[in-house]
Amino acid sequence: MLKLDTAERRRRIGTRHHLATGSRATSVVEAARGMVALHATDPASVYLEALARVPRLDVATMEEALYDERSLVRILGMRRTMFVVPPDFAPVIQAACTDAIAVTERKRTTSLLAGAGIGGSNPGRWLRDVEAKTMAALEARGEAVATELTKDVPELATQIPFGAGKTWQGTLGVSTRVLFLLSMEGRILRARPRGSWISSQYRWTPADRWLPGGIAPLAVDEARVELVRSWLATFGPGTVADLRWWTGWTLGEVRKALARLATTEVDLDGVAGLVLEGDEARTPTVAPWVGLLPPLDATIMGWTGREWYLGAHRSALFDRSGNAGPTVWADGRVAGGWGQGPGGKVVWRLLEDVGSEARSAIEREAARVEAFVGPVRVIPRFRTPLEQELARGT
Repeated sequence: MLKLDTAERRRRIGTRHHLATGSRATSVVEAARGMVALHATDPASVYLEALARVPRLDVATMEEALYDERSLVRILGMRRTMFVVPPDFAPVIQAACTDAIAVTERKRTTSLLAGAGIGGSNPGRWLRDVEAKTMAALEARGEAVATELTKDVPELATQIPFGAGKTWQGTLGVSTRVLFLLSMEGRILRARPRGSWISSQYRWTPADRWLPGGIAPLAVDEARVELVRSWLATFGPGTVADLRWWTGWTLGEVRKALARLATTEVDLDGVAGLVLEGDEARTPTVAPWVGLLPPLDATIMGWTGREWYLGAHRSALFDRSGNAGPTVWADGRVAGGWGQGPGGKVVWRLLEDVGSEARSAIEREAARVEAFVGPVRVIPRFRTPLEQELARGT
């Protein structure tokens, strides 16, 4: 069996993830396409992921791609997670992942309504009626946030109680569930947020208003094969376990998609991995590089088996739920973490020695991130131990 060692995998991170100096992307669209998708649960991460891969970038250029040119769109996808992708790849993720999530979430919402006595004897029909009214209101407005739509559709203000008598009891707004369902079904999209580039309060718009023809339907099997092919092209070599985790599919679904692709089994330092057939060649030597990657960056969240690039740094750089914080990279491995100190300055700490030249390069990259962020305070949605220490100045 052909062996692709850790050094080869790290070289591929530098070249294929647009992180090595000579492999940077020329545009934010190229960066997103090269990564299959940019992680977008944390709004700021999208901008910082692109910054790490595009040499000259500012906030205005990123906003232009997202909201003016619409050459990037937000979509819920793998692992029920938000991503940013080029519009022509949205149908792949929609069919491969999101449609199935929407079916599950519709059942859950209908069950919550029934349990709360909302919608009478047919909560499913009540929900569909509210959705139809919401779509009509959104079509009339063009774009709107939830509070604006609630003025047009009073049912959206309904609160769904849950967990009665439990310590976690509370209420859930119908507007939240309806808008999420409509977006998961590809009928509406997140448009420009209300507020700055770090805001997560998005305006909503009909999908076919934002993209000509909306999100085109694709056959599930075809979409899943294409998603796996794209992952292997960017993240390969990887294991079946990596693919299962990254996609959020069952093992059977992963194997079914793989069966329709020509792949080659390789030895990953004693673990069986896969690459696309014809992708076995070793990567040429990569010049030394460093990177400051944001929380939940697509690279660090690309595999579930992370020891070969993360080493022993998991406890400092991930939270207890498995969410990655901001990380410092050197030549395809995680070498430390970064954040904003008490005054907003970008600060970093190494967890292993990288040499004086790499330290100087990290300092320059930190200055570039600081110039991009400016006076904005970027607080990760999921705080990790090292990031919190840096934020406190300790």
